Amino acid sequence: MNVSPQHRPSRIALVAFPGVRAFDVSVITEVWGVDRTDRGVPAFDLRRVAADPAPVPLRGGLSLTPDRTLAWLDRADLIVVPGLDDHLTPAPEPVLEALRSAHSRGTPLAALCGGAFTLAQAGLLDGRRAVTHWNLTELLSTHHPRVTVVPDALFLHDDNIWTSAGTAAGIDLCLHLVRTSHGAETAATIARSMVTAPFRTGTQAQFIEQPTPQSDRDADALASVRAHALAHLADPHTVAGLAARAGMSARTFARHFQATTGTTPLRWLITQRIAAAQKLLERTDLPLPEVARRTGIGSEITMRQHFAAHLAISPRDYRLAFHDTGGQTEVDSARPHP
Repeated sequence: MNVSPQHRPSRIALVAFPGVRAFDVSVITEVWGVDRTDRGVPAFDLRRVAADPAPVPLRGGLSLTPDRTLAWLDRADLIVVPGLDDHLTPAPEPVLEALRSAHSRGTPLAALCGGAFTLAQAGLLDGRRAVTHWNLTELLSTHHPRVTVVPDALFLHDDNIWTSAGTAAGIDLCLHLVRTSHGAETAATIARSMVTAPFRTGTQAQFIEQPTPQSDRDADALASVRAHALAHLADPHTVAGLAARAGMSARTFARHFQATTGTTPLRWLITQRIAAAQKLLERTDLPLPEVARRTGIGSEITMRQHFAAHLAISPRDYRLAFHDTGGQTEVDSARPHP
């Protein structure tokens, strides 16, 4: 979602019908349905939308009472579809038609976990890339062969449609959508209140090896290396140099790093530098070349390339959209989390 300062999504629609997961409903509500304006978070307008006003039954004796019908989707800035308890649950045709109409209007759609099956039922994933829980990829491919199922990402975007993997990845996607529309600091504030990780990239692997006692010790060394890199983002870092700090060969370091984090050392470093640059752009008036230098990105040109590839926006436009005139100028305040 490339967002201008004049149009930041604040009207969020949670689409509900019998069979949606209570957990995903709770995640969507926790991210967009809690008033955090006292902590600087914008006031979101979250509406629970269904085909009719009748309570929607959820598993475990729960129910969800809609406060809007499908007609409200015409007003939504973002539509989020929860996952399903039974991943082959057919969505009501009025829901599918409303989702198709919303996409044709250009409204962003996001599906959590098995919500990808709902979008696939609507035909919205035909010819597009999508992700779901790693254990459901074969099922999605079998029932919807025109969908290009990506087996190992946390979340991804294709033609204004977002899909995510299971459970925690749904939280990651929701926070990413907040980050792209309201800035890194707003997303971090929500993440802190939820006591969850503020930043995991969509390309990170879903499945990370379960550590053994030996790899536990290696993980401690890797955590120390990550902490050092975050404390010295402006310094040049290489895989060989980071490996030496961990007391490993470069090949062993790279293998263990990916096994414990789900991504490569250099990809992790790039995403951390982008996150730090986002915060500096939001909080400070530092010139763009200085932001690039302080975060280790190097040059304004390189920073512009990274922002285009990862955020679909330029650093200058990002600052225009999210700059806080009351911000501070210390680089330590912009340091991301390991």
